[in-house]
Amino acid sequence: MKTTSLRHNKSTGKEQSESRYYISKLPAQAKVIALAIREHWGIENQLHWSLDVSLGEDRSKKSTGNAPQNFSLINKIALSLLKKDKSTMVGIKSKRLRAAWDKNYLINILNI
Repeated sequence: MKTTSLRHNKSTGKEQSESRYYISKLPAQAKVIALAIREHWGIENQLHWSLDVSLGEDRSKKSTGNAPQNFSLINKIALSLLKKDKSTMVGIKSKRLRAAWDKNYLINILNI
């Protein structure tokens, strides 16, 4: 199935059109398919944005063997633990720094 998305760039005022192709067992109903695509990319974008901004995953130099996958898994676990913490209302980056500086906070995050 083919979908076409339109994007409006507010700063330039230009519109862009992009076609994407999907293979799916979903019924050929535009609303159902659009919802599934939005949900998938919403989760993907939120996770990858968080990993990149909070944990600097895109700047990582790990590129050989199993290192990229192993560190990605560790980053996802760390991100999950930091997001789960509701004891302070600061961003993930701040929580990460606090866990590095404050042993008690780290133990609380790890739930040890």
